[in-house]
Amino acid sequence: MGGDVTEEDEDQDQEYVPQSQMVVDSEVEELVEEPYDEEGEDDDESEYEDQSAPKDKKDEEWLNDYEGQLNIDMFQTKDNVIIKSTIAGVRPEDIDITVANDMVSIKGTRRKEETVANDDYFYQECYWGNFSRSVIVPVDIDSESIEADLKDGILTVFIPKAAKAKTKKVKVKGA
Repeated sequence: MGGDVTEEDEDQDQEYVPQSQMVVDSEVEELVEEPYDEEGEDDDESEYEDQSAPKDKKDEEWLNDYEGQLNIDMFQTKDNVIIKSTIAGVRPEDIDITVANDMVSIKGTRRKEETVANDDYFYQECYWGNFSRSVIVPVDIDSESIEADLKDGILTVFIPKAAKAKTKKVKVKGA
């Protein structure tokens, strides 16, 4: 009994491997790369488009019609709903704020002051052009008293909450 090894003993000597790390033979085949095709045939040519190729007019028209979405913060105080947005580089006369029922819409344009050729850019990350954002205000508002202020590139819109309707009991008269 001292030198005999059973199947149970062999199973206990093996190191535990979690199922998530086990690889089945069929999975190994998927992991093996196909040998390089020296003839240059590439089945996925569409995956790597030539970025320097000129865009067709349809693409350019779509880009010109694109309107950026304005990022906002909207919160409430006791008396107001406040909308804040960073819109640096926009003049007050280039901003339009409209209110229809409970929806507030902010539209505007950020204009480039200089013309730079695309080849001269190292980075081009800023958004220039038309932008907008419409949000539904989740409380009753007084749309006649809305005010807006643009200071240091931050637009702040003050939307007063509507006065709470007071409950009034009505006595029914009889004839």
